[in-house]
Amino acid sequence: MEITTIGLDLAKSVFQVHAVDAEGKVIVRKALRRAQVLPFFKTAPPCLVGIEACGTSHHWARELRRLGHEVRLMPPAYVKPYVKRGKTDANDAEAICEAVTRPTMRFVAIKSEQQQAALALHRTRDLLVKQRTQLVNMIRGLLAEFGIEMARGLHHALDLAARVAQGAAPDVPELAARVITGLAGQIGDLQVRLTALEKELLTWHRTNELSQRLSTIPGVGLISATALAASVTDASRFRSGRQFAASLGLTPLQNSSGGKERMGRISRMGDRYLRRLLVVGMTSLVRRARTRPDSVDPRIAAMLARKPARVVTVAAANRTARVAWSIMARGGVYRAPQGVTA
Repeated sequence: MEITTIGLDLAKSVFQVHAVDAEGKVIVRKALRRAQVLPFFKTAPPCLVGIEACGTSHHWARELRRLGHEVRLMPPAYVKPYVKRGKTDANDAEAICEAVTRPTMRFVAIKSEQQQAALALHRTRDLLVKQRTQLVNMIRGLLAEFGIEMARGLHHALDLAARVAQGAAPDVPELAARVITGLAGQIGDLQVRLTALEKELLTWHRTNELSQRLSTIPGVGLISATALAASVTDASRFRSGRQFAASLGLTPLQNSSGGKERMGRISRMGDRYLRRLLVVGMTSLVRRARTRPDSVDPRIAAMLARKPARVVTVAAANRTARVAWSIMARGGVYRAPQGVTA
């Protein structure tokens, strides 16, 4: 009997394969070493291959596509209900094999190598920003031990560290001053690396037409536009802008029964990095709406009059995600509503 569907459970070294025929009978159920995976699929007839979406799944999906297989990636959360009994590699592969054939299953688009390279820049930048924040907080904590209060902000930390290094803070012992100076030096090194990464992102942005169109949306700058362009391979996989916003966790949870609809907080599921970028971008618009309401969407200023600022920020991020989907799926650029002077 010929194999028609294969469930492939990825790992670092040992991969699990579960293959069935058209009637669902198990043909192959075995573990493969990493070097055995491609030779196995070269000898297998072209078939449907299911894989859980993860960091390495896009690479393997591209490789198996080159061998003539139809590869579909699935969110792990949607595969989990098909796991029977205990969690083992064999059971996971069987669940993947079953889930990939479901007509209602939702699939993840396969990213290109260029998109993954751009996302590598984003992940590295995000890590360096977190490390910079840790160093600033460390300096603040050390100075607080000697009764010195530091204002919030990166430039305040660097200015105060420079004064401590020059001996302008007599309450700080020389040993502690050297420690603070070393931490400030690490922050300076991170700043240089962050600047280099952002130049790389700017270069990628200038060569990517979709990223340039996304940057026309208010509150969506270089970082958000490149992240969206690199993360979303095929926007048409989402039936609507609301579905795309839901994939980012920006839509409210529903708890409805007996004909009564109850809407709760946002789900916070999906891509948390994209969600954070959109929320941060909308935070800047909300701040601008308080000082220059004529320069932003009038709906934001109207919502601020009725709702708390944080609620308005998330609502604006939800709406921006829908606008971004429209641009990615239908083309064009952002067109401001009437009455907005930008």
